[in-house]
Amino acid sequence: MNRRHFIYCKGDILLTSEGSVPFGDAPPVELKPWEEVTTLGDISVASIAGPVTDRADLQMMPLRKSFHVLSAEDYQLAGKCAELVYFHQNNKFCGVCGGEMRWQTGISKQCKECGKELWPSLATAVIVRITRGDKILMVHAHSFRDRHYGLVAGFVETGETLEDCVRREVWEETRLRVTNICYFASQPWPYPSGLMVGFTADYLSGEIELQKSELSDGDWFSRDNLPVLPDPSSIAYRLIMDWVHH
Repeated sequence: MNRRHFIYCKGDILLTSEGSVPFGDAPPVELKPWEEVTTLGDISVASIAGPVTDRADLQMMPLRKSFHVLSAEDYQLAGKCAELVYFHQNNKFCGVCGGEMRWQTGISKQCKECGKELWPSLATAVIVRITRGDKILMVHAHSFRDRHYGLVAGFVETGETLEDCVRREVWEETRLRVTNICYFASQPWPYPSGLMVGFTADYLSGEIELQKSELSDGDWFSRDNLPVLPDPSSIAYRLIMDWVHH
């Protein structure tokens, strides 16, 4: 059966030299039984111990970078399959009785001892574009690996609505109050298993006072004086560009 083979090594995905997902009856590299993760119809998922470096017809590429070479469909599938690898590697034994967890479906596991069923969990986060007149709030977090600025974001807490999370994160990170919170769009964020929910909001009150443990810089920027922007693969970029063009 011809399959698309989504094969990973740590944070990288194995692609052809042309930048596509390998396709064929068999995987493009020999897999050990324990490296095969799961199958989803005509998709096979695997995780190999070491990168493939000796094949001219294949290349390893960081998953985030693959956004720029894969089709939108294949990039989203690549993220889903990467999350299944993470789920498999972190759920080999039951949290209830300690029994072995085995695949029940292509995306769920069941304990062979007590029958506990388990599906991949998502870490839900909000990200919000805050505008004040003709300016946008952009921040640089300590976790950023380059000079780009992004938007206020944070994880949703138990018992919290998405809108409450927006208000709390904005207050905690900047000491600002916002109003007119509106849903924008959402994005799977498989690094390793997130869901980003984007919002827009208007400035209400307060002066910027950054949470130093999270942010290294932040300010209001106009359309003609923007800092380095996030990668186009991110919903942060989409939120910013939507504002730029309106």
